[in-house]
Amino acid sequence: MPKFLFNFHWYDLLDILIVAFIIYRIIDLIKGTRAVQMVLGLVFLFIVSVLSQELHLVTLHWILTGFLGSIILVIIVIFQNDIRKALINMGQTPFFRNVSFFEKESELEELGKGLMSLSESRTGALVILERDTGLRDYIEKGMILDARISGSLLVSIFNKESPIHDGAVIISKGRIAAAACFLPLTQDPTLEKEMGTRHRAALGLTEENDAVAVIVSEETGAISFAMGGKLSREMDEKDILKVLRRLFVQHKKKPGLKRFWRGES
Repeated sequence: MPKFLFNFHWYDLLDILIVAFIIYRIIDLIKGTRAVQMVLGLVFLFIVSVLSQELHLVTLHWILTGFLGSIILVIIVIFQNDIRKALINMGQTPFFRNVSFFEKESELEELGKGLMSLSESRTGALVILERDTGLRDYIEKGMILDARISGSLLVSIFNKESPIHDGAVIISKGRIAAAACFLPLTQDPTLEKEMGTRHRAALGLTEENDAVAVIVSEETGAISFAMGGKLSREMDEKDILKVLRRLFVQHKKKPGLKRFWRGES
């Protein structure tokens, strides 16, 4: 039997499993994002650094060694948004969840009616729905309303003659918390150039936290849905209500132990 097996303890196995899980979660987090190309670039630089040492390319090796010596700082700067998102997800345990579901189905239906009215009249709109991550910073910078959800109110807010039609409406805890809220725009260089400011703001916000956004195009009246920095376009009322019902409508079932640990309501 190999010698190292005699010195192998249960905590060594635990250490390996924890590191493997962290690596798996990092890969899962950056999969399908721009971070993948950045990671490949860093791996390429590391390989070049090793080769430069073997080939005695002193100057090149000195430059790359200095750069890679600050790799932790480089990673923090490059992946600051992804790191922030990961830390937010870590804090979303059943003990710290900020449940903000709709209490009544009628509230969701009112939201759907408002969105369809805006779509039919081709009135541009951006509606943000808060989930576990609070949006207080954005709410406080907008026009505070704290009003019950009403389709007619949404239509009035986004009417071009309304003084608060610019910006987004934020729905928090089943109520329209604020209007005229301005959000960060996505910096994704691969985004289609014809994508408007509302779509860019929806993606910018949902890249940072777990909120969802519904966008009505002013040009076509098409309804889009953004979540996790991803955009679903050309959705109808049925599609939107189905997604929002799954995400926000409280189910009246008593939470069992399995549902509790999965973080379900």
